[in-house]
Amino acid sequence: MSAWHIVAIFGAGLAAGTINTVVGSGTLITFPTLLAFGYAPVTANVSNTIGLVPGSVSGAVGYRRELAGQRERVLAVGTASLLGGTLGSILLLVLPASAFKAIVPFFIAIALLLIVLQKQINRVVGHHRRVQGEGVGPGALAGAFCSGIYGGYFGAAQGILMLSVLGLSIDDTLQRLNAVKVITTGLTNLVAGIVFVIAAPHVAWDVAGLIASGSIIGGVLGARFGRNLPPNALRAIIIVVGIVAIVRLV
Repeated sequence: MSAWHIVAIFGAGLAAGTINTVVGSGTLITFPTLLAFGYAPVTANVSNTIGLVPGSVSGAVGYRRELAGQRERVLAVGTASLLGGTLGSILLLVLPASAFKAIVPFFIAIALLLIVLQKQINRVVGHHRRVQGEGVGPGALAGAFCSGIYGGYFGAAQGILMLSVLGLSIDDTLQRLNAVKVITTGLTNLVAGIVFVIAAPHVAWDVAGLIASGSIIGGVLGARFGRNLPPNALRAIIIVVGIVAIVRLV
């Protein structure tokens, strides 16, 4: 591996860790980078998933203030994400890549639509239909499970999907929900990474290590930057990243 490869992959990991913490979609930076350097798609996906786990940990530490008082919520939604991530990672190993990746852009588009129309939807359904306090309703759990399946299989823009699910099912501030999103997407990557280490024959550990190193720094930067964004600005970033994700995947 040349010095240029090392710098580029580390930089991609740093950028991915930052954007995963703020919004979610960092895989759309690291995955194409690895493909550009000649790594096979499955090897790139597996190594990328493993490498991004430490960035979620540093991002969660950075969001610890927003996570205060959300233990019950994190446990419930996190468990659903773990179960979904396990299923999704198994599907990656047993199904052809085209079977799921073909509908990824549609998932992202739906998530963006939900975020754009969140205020209007809230006015229609009323706050009484969203879970208040620290509880978690069936909608959030089902959404976390489905998002986990998607994240375990590919993972690009999983954070956008998860944040839209939380925003529509739980009555809380966007920043606190974003902190929960960092935990749940990190757990999905973690369980998928474990499955890949056990069952996947090809893990590029040097690549995973470089992405991990960059994503740790990126997670810290993302938490520091993301928590200072007003809700409208955060939604705008989510929309822009989501549109870019669709363009990159189509």
